[in-house]
Amino acid sequence: MPKFTSNDAEINYQTFGDANNPAIVFSNSLGTKYSMWQVQIEHFQKNHFVICYDTRGHGQSSTPQGPYTIDQLGQDVINLLDHLNIEKANFCGISMGGLTGQWLAIHKPEYFNHVIVCNTAAKIGQEQAWLDRAKLVREQGLKPIAETAALRWFTERFIQSQTQIVQSLSNDLAASSAEGYASCCEALAKADLREDLKNISVPVLVIAGQQDPVTTVADGQYMVDHIANAELFEIDASHISNVEKPQEFNQALENFLAR
Repeated sequence: MPKFTSNDAEINYQTFGDANNPAIVFSNSLGTKYSMWQVQIEHFQKNHFVICYDTRGHGQSSTPQGPYTIDQLGQDVINLLDHLNIEKANFCGISMGGLTGQWLAIHKPEYFNHVIVCNTAAKIGQEQAWLDRAKLVREQGLKPIAETAALRWFTERFIQSQTQIVQSLSNDLAASSAEGYASCCEALAKADLREDLKNISVPVLVIAGQQDPVTTVADGQYMVDHIANAELFEIDASHISNVEKPQEFNQALENFLAR
């Protein structure tokens, strides 16, 4: 797997498809790695140059000393595009990756044609809850979080019908770096982009899960209401909608990118 140095982190990434095609970057959620995008990789590499990476502290990327900030998570993406000599790309991020996408649209719009932010919010959760979770994970590891993650990530019907997929993602979380996870929790604790949404000019698609208990349709609607050129797509899924409803998810991206 190729890696490159982004400031203090070694970022693990992989590319798929023809580099002459339009580029699209996929950014993972908290406690996952880029393999969460497998169905999207297979679908989009036919007509796009697909770039996937593990967020710092996740997967095969390194875990520099935290806490991290949303600025660092966003700058890692810009550094990756510079490393690959890509001047313009599309971006799709889910949950934590969706917050990264908002930061990119606010601070680095010249790099992006379209930005898709999924199952996310301009401010995810409450600061103290994230700090408490970071402390818990540092003390007890990720096993307690992993044991209940599926209930936050997926609907009951998906948990019952797709046990292998659910177990695989839960196992990935349990095996993740506790320090990397905690440091990203601290980034989420501080990140609040609500006041900056009005500065976004890039076309934005917001995908919101109708069954998502973490980042709700109301969170998605808030972003759409405050971003000049944004639209909302509701999907009948919980928090990891690209895995739960991949066909609908891929079609929504296709339609948006074709405009």
